[in-house]
Amino acid sequence: MNVEQLQTVYVKEARRVFFLIDSKSFYASVECVQRGLNPLKAELVVLSEQSNTNGGLVLAASPMAKKHLGISNVTRKRELPNTSSLIMVNPRMNLYIEKNMDLNQIFLEFVDQEHLLPYSIDESILDVTSFWHLFGNTPEEVALKIQREARQRMGLYLTVGIGDSPVLAKLALDIEAKHAKNLQGTWHYEDVPKKLWPISDLTEVWSIGKRTAKKLHQWGINTMGDLAIYNPYLLREKMGLMGDQLYALSWGIDRTDLTEQVSVKNKSYSNSQVLPRDYRNQEEIEVVLSELADQVAARIRYHQKQARLVTLSIGYSYEAIKEEGTQGFHQTLRIEPTNHSQQLINTILKIFRQNWPGATIRNIYIAYGDLLDDHQEQLDLFNSTESESSQKVEKLLDQMRTKFGSTAIMRGISHEKGGTALERGNLVGGHNGGNSYE
Repeated sequence: MNVEQLQTVYVKEARRVFFLIDSKSFYASVECVQRGLNPLKAELVVLSEQSNTNGGLVLAASPMAKKHLGISNVTRKRELPNTSSLIMVNPRMNLYIEKNMDLNQIFLEFVDQEHLLPYSIDESILDVTSFWHLFGNTPEEVALKIQREARQRMGLYLTVGIGDSPVLAKLALDIEAKHAKNLQGTWHYEDVPKKLWPISDLTEVWSIGKRTAKKLHQWGINTMGDLAIYNPYLLREKMGLMGDQLYALSWGIDRTDLTEQVSVKNKSYSNSQVLPRDYRNQEEIEVVLSELADQVAARIRYHQKQARLVTLSIGYSYEAIKEEGTQGFHQTLRIEPTNHSQQLINTILKIFRQNWPGATIRNIYIAYGDLLDDHQEQLDLFNSTESESSQKVEKLLDQMRTKFGSTAIMRGISHEKGGTALERGNLVGGHNGGNSYE
């Protein structure tokens, strides 16, 4: 396909200038800077040793730790080389969140708030279409200025993907910029045939995992070019909305508008946990279920909501998956609106007892959805089980937890065997620091 033909394909597609900026080895880089080390030269890993990591897991490794020592972000502590050059540090999630906010403040010197989207703790998307010409002669020159600002003010190295669409910027970041000497890559629509379509390892492409790649291979799709010429209607029939998204991805098309206000139709609040070991005793499992159910109940009270839908997902252990032939179970139950802990705990335990076959478990997920504002409570005059005094007690407990921390007041079950709330009380994202009740 020549340039003229490509131009007819993309004639109706908006051409904007997007930066997708990644902070290189973010956690590890922050820790290097804190110690006065160069993030690109030091050998450092951020190692989480929470009990659910099964002995310790590397969350982030500096580029030299990856290059010289072969360490990746999934390396176990027991697999780390015994060398004096390697620095091992504990995660400090609150520090990383703070530095992420500082970094985004630098970005706001180049775009306004509406055109900045923090994509993750180490990536941000900037729509610089209306701004880049104020700071340089080319988008690449402006990207270099942002890189220099981050390096001089924060000691961090940034990688920048530049594209006509958000997905092209992401592809430019992952496939080109991360391997370039200047840590930049630029992809236009016309670059898709020569840069994207030849890729045969589909898992290299953002959003395509091993399972999806295997399905595509079974249908004769072995390159991104094969995907681009595949029948889009057949792809949708086989994969639903994901088929549409993959087809658009193969052409670099993404019509996301960063300034669009998204209206959430049915928000929910949830909490999940990877257990520190395989749980097989019902009493211990129900202790953790009660803890998580209570935490999510506190969250919806904090946001002055009531739930009408309760969801419980249980993931089995590796051995149980082989025995049961299934990953676990996922069940949802509609209830009368409530945000009271004991009612929600009882509902979760009811779902669990009705569906659990006795298999060992390793993952728990609890969500409350179909929310109402707290003042919209529907009173049940005949089956009311909650007194005004119990509501006052719950609100008082919530206030104390908010002020003094999630472990200031705990339910008695959290001190029983199997309880995890005490250990989780100071975690953020499963690691050191935070308040799980907010």
